[in-house]
Amino acid sequence: MAKFLLQRIASALLVLFLVVSLTFVLMHSIPGGPFSSEKQVPPAVMKNLEERYHLNDSLSKQYIDYMKNVAQFNLGPTFRYEGRTVNDLIKDGLPKTATIGFLASIFALGGGLILGSIAALWHNRTPDAVATFIATIGVSVPSFVMATFLQYYLGYKLGLFPPVGWNNGALRNLVLPSIALGAFPIAQITRLMRTSMLDVLNQDYIRTARSKGLPGYVIIGRHAMRNALLPVITYLGPFFAYILTGNFVVEFVFGIPGIGQFFVTSITNRDYSTIMGMTVLFCSLLVVFNLLVDIAYTVIDPRIKLTGQKGA
Repeated sequence: MAKFLLQRIASALLVLFLVVSLTFVLMHSIPGGPFSSEKQVPPAVMKNLEERYHLNDSLSKQYIDYMKNVAQFNLGPTFRYEGRTVNDLIKDGLPKTATIGFLASIFALGGGLILGSIAALWHNRTPDAVATFIATIGVSVPSFVMATFLQYYLGYKLGLFPPVGWNNGALRNLVLPSIALGAFPIAQITRLMRTSMLDVLNQDYIRTARSKGLPGYVIIGRHAMRNALLPVITYLGPFFAYILTGNFVVEFVFGIPGIGQFFVTSITNRDYSTIMGMTVLFCSLLVVFNLLVDIAYTVIDPRIKLTGQKGA
């Protein structure tokens, strides 16, 4: 375990280094600068701004200084929010993004496992058709379309939930964003769980358990569910990646001041330090999630060694 963790941590640090370096190069390769705009800035003002944010330093010096700051968890000042740093934006926005992501994950994982299991247990019957239809809709409709649809019909038309805003994290304000964000992954998990459960239910050990007269809930809960979860565990890496990146669109549509919205507005504002800081944050979260998924997979299936090879 210790060797595996050290290898993964070393790999994660290498990935982070490459991502930060590539992002830095790309940001400084884009024509214009963070203070470029249609309105001409006086040369004296531009010079003061460049000196203040060290933009007049050589590119190599800027890179070295930035990497040193990142190593100290200092992501630098923002170019568009006076007197604030990227760390301040993350501190303000991350709890909101995490709340929506958590609720969307509960909705997607819980709903997907239940729908997939129901579809498999009632294969080729009405529950199976309904679950398959829901999964097809979730996979086919992009998140921004789903978010706009829910906002218009359930928010504006029917008035069941607030169409926009955070309102200090009130549950009613979180329902629509969580559903919009969880719609695609719930469909994927439903399909994975349905296929996996059907395969497990046809295994010999399940037939043996049935022949011994074990109750259905014991067979499903104690024997079938554990093995049926393996494909879902494998999907958790892409799942968490989608939850993180999908938040960009959902937060923007529903007007939620999370890090996703900060990231989108930083792109339009050419706020390079915020773009790079958010990239570092998202990459770090993805690396951590993938490590946790690898560990969870070995817990669910002890036959899989942490080296990625099957045991004898």
